Amino acid sequence: MDGFLLLKEINSPNDLRKLPVANLQKVADELRSFLISTVSKTSGHFASGLGVVELTVALHYVYDTPKDKLIWDVGHQAYPHKILTGRRDELETIRQKDGLHPFLWRKESEYDVFSTGHASTSISEALGIAIANRLLGKDEKVVAVIGDGALTGGVAFEALNHAGGLQENMLIIINDNEMSISESVGSLSKHFAMWLSSPSYAKIVASGQNVFSGLPLIKDLAKRAQEHIKGMVTPGTLFEEFGFNYVGPIDGHDLPTLVTVLRNMRELKGPQILHVATKKGKGYLPAEKNPTMYHGVPRFDPPKGVEVAAKTGQCSYSELFGRWLCEKASKDKKIVAITPAMCEGSGMTDFAQEYPDRYFDVAIAEQHAVLLGGALAAGGLRPVVAVYSTFLQRAYDQLIHDVAIQDVPVIIAIDRAGVVGPDGPTHQGVFDISFMRAIPNMVIMAPSNLQELWRMLNSAYNYPHPIAIRYPRGSASIDHLICDDACIDIGKGEVLVKGKKVCVIAWGPMSWVIMYYFKSKQADFTVVNMRSIKPLDLRLVEEMARTHDYIITYEDGYKSGGIGEEVATFVQTLPDNLCTVEVVALPDEFIEQAQVDEVYQEYGMDPQAIYQKAISLASKVECKEK
Repeated sequence: MDGFLLLKEINSPNDLRKLPVANLQKVADELRSFLISTVSKTSGHFASGLGVVELTVALHYVYDTPKDKLIWDVGHQAYPHKILTGRRDELETIRQKDGLHPFLWRKESEYDVFSTGHASTSISEALGIAIANRLLGKDEKVVAVIGDGALTGGVAFEALNHAGGLQENMLIIINDNEMSISESVGSLSKHFAMWLSSPSYAKIVASGQNVFSGLPLIKDLAKRAQEHIKGMVTPGTLFEEFGFNYVGPIDGHDLPTLVTVLRNMRELKGPQILHVATKKGKGYLPAEKNPTMYHGVPRFDPPKGVEVAAKTGQCSYSELFGRWLCEKASKDKKIVAITPAMCEGSGMTDFAQEYPDRYFDVAIAEQHAVLLGGALAAGGLRPVVAVYSTFLQRAYDQLIHDVAIQDVPVIIAIDRAGVVGPDGPTHQGVFDISFMRAIPNMVIMAPSNLQELWRMLNSAYNYPHPIAIRYPRGSASIDHLICDDACIDIGKGEVLVKGKKVCVIAWGPMSWVIMYYFKSKQADFTVVNMRSIKPLDLRLVEEMARTHDYIITYEDGYKSGGIGEEVATFVQTLPDNLCTVEVVALPDEFIEQAQVDEVYQEYGMDPQAIYQKAISLASKVECKEK
């Protein structure tokens, strides 16, 4: 902590509140430097936290946390919050096994009011706490900070609508880190915000309401006049219509103004909105220039910044999906692509640039993304919806009602499927197999390598019904990759290597990993790449059951409701069956943050564990034969 003279003395917000306002900017400067120094060594979310340093300092300075409740949307913005709430020295463990959680986590700190991972939930959370305060007679303040695009999520507007109607005591801070309002953040805006949040203005409004209470027509006219006057100089008319008192926008990096306005608003009753403008990546020039690249970072050298890796013979599954999408779109004008704010992560940057009229980023609105895909297909187009597995959960109703029941040809490209590691339980893509298998009319496939992904996408393109392809985060070799029009037969698996006694049936890239590990050990076991999760290749399963004593199924999802259970059930129904099925999958618990290999080792899902299981089962067969 050398060089952090003030920050090293702050072990809780109580320590922060002992300082004079004049010292807060120094605290913010040290906090920002500490964030840059630490995250550059650990990896993690970066630009969002840099943008809310002053806001975090001001909130913990004005509000009596943890008695007053401070809720952060998503958690991308929460690293400064963690630092000020007693976790400064543990930040270097973030996103690591047994280390700090990557987002807000209730079990980790009393300052983390609600565990979060997915966006747009903070307003609902704040409303729930505010209602609880009223019913339990608690005099506690509730503040939610929503930003980083989270206000584009539909659930946020549902919560705004409900909160405005209930008129609970709560403050919503809109952290606007877009450039569109930067010109509004000047002297006039700052003084106007201070006036709108002041007790004097509140008294004027309350007095006016009392005076005109017996004259409803005049009261309504006065209210509308007030809204229109505010609407001429602020963008808050929409929020006023929701039933909120709106203040702002103000400069989110101006600590004295933030403290003054927050102190004023802390005493106001009813639902309040404070609109602050911040710069994502503030204080680190490379992140300011490219906040998307610096949203989440690997380890890097701060003087050099994040260095773009040199092109190798590797390609990510996301990148290959993007290449396929562009190639098909060049031949078929009916191809359209949809993403819920995951353009770069899903490999769609080139498509967005080459075919802007056929590219739809619907923002953080997964329900709308899938429903839009269904409607586009019904309209005669060929929609491809690219979405992370963990976010597809939010559109389950639309998968059923607006895609599968309609039986329309929507391709669902499920990125980040399976164990993804350091982002913890809110981001593991391990539920999709279980929740999608139950949906009629839905085909689900899983490629074992890049070549199979390409050909499965071809198969999906030619398939006139809903189809989903799940693939992992990560890269693989593009040696010998053939970008042709060949397809994979839907519902058909393949035997990678034929052996005796024990057969491993796997879905996804681990089928090849296991095969190569077995070969390195000169193991005489069969390995099958099943390819299709639904429909299941029952003919191949039966063949393996007839010719082996044991089948080990392997899937990077949950055992409960997984495909391994279906294999086991089917094998049990075979007449004269002598084969036993061992299901290898994740247990009934949430998967904490760790590296992917560490997760596999912990749950006995790494190649060595599968090999040892196969050896053990084979020895049982030998004992029986003797």
